[in-house]
Amino acid sequence: MPRTLRPGQKSELYVVEVDTGERRLVYSSADLLFEAPNWTPGGELIVNGDGRLFRVDGGLEEIDLGGVPAINNDHVVSPDGTTVYVSADDGHLYAVPLEGGSPRRVTNDRGPGFHHYLHGVSPDGTTLAYIGLEQVDGRRITNVWTIPAAGGDDVQLTDDEHADDGSEYSPDGKWIYFNSERASTTPGHAQLFRIPAGGGAAEQLTFDERVNWFPHPAPDGSAIVYVSFPPGVQGHPADIADVRLRLLTARGEIREIATLFGGQGTMNVPSWSPDSTRFAYVAYPI
Repeated sequence: MPRTLRPGQKSELYVVEVDTGERRLVYSSADLLFEAPNWTPGGELIVNGDGRLFRVDGGLEEIDLGGVPAINNDHVVSPDGTTVYVSADDGHLYAVPLEGGSPRRVTNDRGPGFHHYLHGVSPDGTTLAYIGLEQVDGRRITNVWTIPAAGGDDVQLTDDEHADDGSEYSPDGKWIYFNSERASTTPGHAQLFRIPAGGGAAEQLTFDERVNWFPHPAPDGSAIVYVSFPPGVQGHPADIADVRLRLLTARGEIREIATLFGGQGTMNVPSWSPDSTRFAYVAYPI
């Protein structure tokens, strides 16, 4: 079931100027819980809500998904701006023409217990990075996978029981960034990592007491913006106080950008503007 707002709660879409930290409220709703902002190459903002997808243009304009099952908050736009790839509640990924047309299922049938959660598309538009979730003897196992955007054979990049999420390509296509609990024995203590796009050893990028999720590299490679939860948080829950948005610069420095009430839906997908000067997020104040 799609998430809904609590009594007295709002969804607020902000855009932040990276250099100055100045933020601008773009859209607010007390009726629809919308999530996961990202941008088209032409600079349009897109969000999801109530199992649907919307352009943000003063208000919300629904994007016709052509009969795709209700979607969750994992969606990415192709580099050429013609296609949006979405994760549907039936567990599959679909390609949908942004200007209208018939959707196409991208993913293969890996059994009823396997779900695909989309997070990234390669810079050349040929490959999707997703998290594959499967149930094994009552355990939830998540790993990093890729699949051709045109459809084809899946490639599994991690194969273990560490909790992984948020797999997203670097601007040069050489790396896939993700968050994982592989460096800690404390349940839920995720940090940021990257792995070669063709497979290999994972490299840890953050080393702190907070729980770090959803690394989003800037298109120009200058920084990674990510969601940082308070210590002890497990998963990426909604409605958490002291959620912080941080920048990890190319020089390894960490900058605090914003503190908000939110979490799930705040910044699940690639959220940078095409020119790397701004990023978007959603807060859920009560």
